[in-house]
This record gives sequence, C-alpha cells and structure tokens, in this order.
Amino acid sequence: MHRQRPPTCALVSGGVDSALLLRRLLNARNTVVPVYVQCGLRWETAELHWLRRVLRCLQTQALRSLQLIELPLHTVYRNHWSLTGRRVPQARSRDAAVYLPGRNVLLISAAAIVSAERGISTIALGVLKGNPFGDATPRFFARLAGCLTQALNHPIRVLTPLRRFVKAQLIRSADAACLGSTFSCLNPRGVTHCGRCNKCAERQRAFRAAGVPDPTAYAR
Repeated sequence: MHRQRPPTCALVSGGVDSALLLRRLLNARNTVVPVYVQCGLRWETAELHWLRRVLRCLQTQALRSLQLIELPLHTVYRNHWSLTGRRVPQARSRDAAVYLPGRNVLLISAAAIVSAERGISTIALGVLKGNPFGDATPRFFARLAGCLTQALNHPIRVLTPLRRFVKAQLIRSADAACLGSTFSCLNPRGVTHCGRCNKCAERQRAFRAAGVPDPTAYAR
C-alpha cells in the first residue's frame, strides 16, 4: 500500500504560469493546497475572479480549497503604481518596470508560516525561465527556504518546477479551456484585460510565439 504524499502548498495567481503549475503538480499525483496572498494590489479582485475559474477547470479531489492570506502592503508600498493605478507600465515598457519590491520574500514567508502550522513543508511557485529579478533565482529560493526552516523550526523547501520553460511552451501544452480562464493584467477594466499594459503585451506575444489562438477578451 502506497503512503500518501504530504500536501504541497502552491502559491498561485490567475495567470498561465499558475494554471500550468497546478496542472503539473496534480499530474504528479500531489495533493495541492492553492494559496493566494491578498496584498491590496489593484488587480486582485479581477485576478481572484479568474483564479477561481481556473480552479474549477482543474477540479479534482487532490486539489484542495483555495486558501486566502491577507497581507496588506499599503503602508509598505505607499504610492507605488500597483496600488494607485498611476503610471502603470505600458505595453512597450521594459520587464524591470513591473518589479514589485520584495514580493517573493513576502509571499513565500506568508505561505511558509501557514504551511508550517499545517505541517506542510513544500511550497511551489510558477517561476519561469528568463525571470530577470534577483528574488527569482534558485540560489535565492534555497537561501530563503533555509532561513524559513530555521525561523519556523519546521522544514521548508521551495520548488520552481517550471523554471526551465518559457510562457509560450506552457501555452502549447495547456488545456484550451483553462487557458481561456487565465488572467494577466496590471490595469483591468472590471474583470477584463485592459490590452494595453506590460502584462497584456507579454501575454499576447506568448500566444503568438506559441502559435495558439489567444482566447482573451481585451478591453481595447
């Protein structure tokens, strides 16, 4: 008789990366606890709307209920564009323009505290190949896991099973229904992609590179 694997905590958003992260973990016969950290960023209402659609698309007994963690960043980010909506990085902006300071430190630390309370040791993220930020490297994740293990007196490891893939590769391997339920926008109009921001442009380029019709409805 096979022993059941301990659950994996998956830090998720509503994007293609998160949908494929969940699919990959479930295909590997993991029990998955999806975790979304609410920081008060301006796109979160729309993102949660689409994330719940992704979770319904992937529904299986091994996929547990979505867990929400509230971690407001208003006093930390203050006048950052992610809160105010002013000067949101547009389609032609560089990738560095969308950096959210210390985001992975905050998200993983919050998830680790909740995971330790539940006896979960593995946290997975949908980080992709080519991520240019210093808090998305294997060395960073290993060091942070070590610090959290020491701080929480509970073993923590951080997995990034998609780090050898680019977004176009994920899109080619994805279920069409789930792709249509994903969300990648910094400045949504209600729950609709704006079609003008850095992330919408990245999404459009990825679908073109994948040779897959883009099912996304854009506001413009």
